[in-house]
Amino acid sequence: MEEDLYQLRQLPVVKFRRTGESARSEDDTASGEHEVQIEGVRTGLQAVELDDGAAVPKEFANPTDDTFMVEDAVEAIGFGKFQWKLSVLTGLAWMADAMEMMILSILAPQLHCEWRLPSWQVALLTSVVFIGMMSSSTLWGNISDQYGRKTGLKISVLWTLYYGILSAFAPVYSWILVLRGLVGFGIGGVPQSVTLYAEFLPMKARAKCILLIEVFWAIGTVFEVALAVFVMPSLGWRWLLLLSAVPLLIFAVLCFWLPESARYDVLSGNQEKAMATLKRIATENGAPMPLGKLIISRQEDRGKLRDLFTPHFRWTTLLLWFIWFSNAFSYYGLVLLTTELFQAGDVCSISSSKKAVEAKCSLACEYLSEEDYMDLLWTTLSEFPGVLVTLWIIDRLGRKKTMALCFVVFSLCSLLLFICVGRTMLTLLLFVARAFISGVSGRRTCI
Repeated sequence: MEEDLYQLRQLPVVKFRRTGESARSEDDTASGEHEVQIEGVRTGLQAVELDDGAAVPKEFANPTDDTFMVEDAVEAIGFGKFQWKLSVLTGLAWMADAMEMMILSILAPQLHCEWRLPSWQVALLTSVVFIGMMSSSTLWGNISDQYGRKTGLKISVLWTLYYGILSAFAPVYSWILVLRGLVGFGIGGVPQSVTLYAEFLPMKARAKCILLIEVFWAIGTVFEVALAVFVMPSLGWRWLLLLSAVPLLIFAVLCFWLPESARYDVLSGNQEKAMATLKRIATENGAPMPLGKLIISRQEDRGKLRDLFTPHFRWTTLLLWFIWFSNAFSYYGLVLLTTELFQAGDVCSISSSKKAVEAKCSLACEYLSEEDYMDLLWTTLSEFPGVLVTLWIIDRLGRKKTMALCFVVFSLCSLLLFICVGRTMLTLLLFVARAFISGVSGRRTCI
């Protein structure tokens, strides 16, 4: 008891003065000050000015009466071991998503030859994946808002894994068309992993960590092409589909380690569970928990779709939609076009010798060669310098100018593809174009 009293006497006694209106007694109003006195403690006072409505700093607040929100706890605990684990796990989900998308540029030409598919069926096989993503994205968001981020993410991952594996056993075109569409439906929920990830990140680390996820996307695309180099010549596309589902399988197993979003638990009225989650994070990070009571943050009314078209937001909404459309159209268009350009052969040499270039039959096809796979790997590797270069540029030019620069460089390289160039120059142009368009993809989370 004496030791506790001794420590208490070492604490400074603070005099708070609030500016503006506040609820005080007449005596306090007259003096303009509110003094906190503790018997037996030295009376030297340190004046602290607080704006109207500002919270008392935690180092001066009374722990028994203090309150905090989830966001305050995340900031106080900081970035540590828990967030590093969560970064890897979220990156694994993003990597699996990238592999499922990258496989389209390899699967389409293979089935085109093996099943003798006309060109429109090959195009439909790719399009159905994006149709599935488009139709499910808002659904997964609603599920996550109603039943929890972790619940929505687990369902979408297990859905994608299940139908991804079934795709490897598709006997005919109609079956794989439906199954790949269902895979796309599940992929629409994978971005919920980034939402869950962001809610456990302190503010100062949030931007860099979310951009770090783009590195995992690049790893996924490169890994898919490298896997195809070894698997396709000997085992075929069915084994490629099976092995491409391995990252999703690993994530599905590790997903049970994930805690539910503490913010969601608080908003759902489950403060005890949210408090347990925050204590778990603090323990793993070796950081102290804030003292006091966990409270619900003040929530504004939920917006509606029509709010996006009010005079204040209409132009911003249309502009962002156009940017997202342009980015997705350019990125995935270039990825899917790469194998087509490599398979086209040396058209320039035919034109230079004044030979007529005959239009190909829609059933004509060529298997990807070893050289095609290696050049595809080189162009895919461009995503690493693309992310790094744009991270370097954005600190000097800002978000908007960086995005504009990336689109301009991509457009110039794409236009140069119309010129007859050799295989080496073609690969170089594709490398630069993909590097800069992937840089725009990295900026999407910051728009």
